[in-house]
Amino acid sequence: MTATTLTRKDFQTDQDVRWCPGCGDYAILAQFQKVFPELGIPRENFAIISGIGCSSRFPYYMNTYGFHTIHGRAPALASGLKVMRPELSVWVITGDGDALSIGGNHLIHALRRNMDLKIVLFNNQIYGLTKGQYSPTSEVGKRTKSTPFGSLDEPFTPLALALGAEASFVARTADREQKHLAETLHAAAEHKGTALVEVYQNCNIFNDGAFFHLTEKDRKDGNQLVVEHGKPLVFDNGTKGIVFDGFAPKVVDVAEVGLDAIHVHREDAPVGYHLALAKLHGPQFPTALGVIRRVQRPTYDALVEAQVLAEQAKSDKNDIHALLHTGHTWEVG
Repeated sequence: MTATTLTRKDFQTDQDVRWCPGCGDYAILAQFQKVFPELGIPRENFAIISGIGCSSRFPYYMNTYGFHTIHGRAPALASGLKVMRPELSVWVITGDGDALSIGGNHLIHALRRNMDLKIVLFNNQIYGLTKGQYSPTSEVGKRTKSTPFGSLDEPFTPLALALGAEASFVARTADREQKHLAETLHAAAEHKGTALVEVYQNCNIFNDGAFFHLTEKDRKDGNQLVVEHGKPLVFDNGTKGIVFDGFAPKVVDVAEVGLDAIHVHREDAPVGYHLALAKLHGPQFPTALGVIRRVQRPTYDALVEAQVLAEQAKSDKNDIHALLHTGHTWEVG
C-alpha cells in the first residue's frame, strides 16, 4: 500500500481563524501546516493538546486529532496521552501565561521526566486573551491594566526555566523569522524526548513591537545571535562575536580578536553554558535564537512501556487460574 503524500491543505480545517488581524499566531500556524506534511507521519498519528489562551485555539485550525483542555494543564493531559499511545506525535501548544503561571508545575515535570512531547510556547509577554494584563514574562516596569504603576516582578526566562528542569531540547525562534521557525519545528519533531520551543510572538493589540528589535530588517542583525552546533557565536553580519571570561559572556570585535577566539556553540555542552546563552538579552547582548541545547536521554514514556512489557513477561498469560488469583482475593460465603 502506497503512503499518501500530504500537503499543507490536508492540515487546514474549515474553521474560521479567530485571531486579531495581524497577530503573530497566523505566521506560526502557517509554518505548522507547512512542516507537518514534511515529517512523514500519518495525519491520524498527530495530536495537538492546548490549554487556555489565544494560542490554545490551535487544535481547531489543524486538521489532526486535538484537545482544547483547561488552563495550564495541557502538559499533564499530553503526558497521559503519550504514555497510553506512544506511537502518536503529541504537540503541546501553550502561551507564556498558560505555561508559566497556573501551568508552571505541569510544565517543569513534563520537562523533568523527558516525556516525548513537543511543547511550543508562544511568548508575547502579555495576557492577550483576557485583554492585556501583565504575564510571567513581562518586563519590570510594564504598565498594563493589572499593573497601572508598572510591574515589579522579575520576569521568567522560559528557556532558563526549562534548562533548570533538565530539558533535553531547548530552542528559541520568532514568528516573523519564517524559515528559522520552520527549521526549529523540524528539529523539535526529530528529537526523541521533551522538546521545548519558545516562539517570540507579536501581540499587535496589547504588546505591539515587543520583539521588533529582533525581527525588523533594519535592526535584527545587531540583535540576533543565531546559534548553530559547531559554529562560532557571531552576529551583526559576522563582525561581532561572543567569548566567555570564565562563566561571563562578553561581546568582542571579530576583526580585533580573530574568528578562532570566538566561542563555538555546542548543543551538548554543560548546562551552565546553555543557561548563560539563554539569558543573553539587550541592550548589552544579542538574543540567542536556534537550538540551544539538544542531548539524548531516556524518555519517560519509553521507560513506562518497557516496564509494563517486563511485568507482562513475568506472568503466565495462558494460566487462567493464576490470572484470576493474582493480587488480592476474597472468599465469599
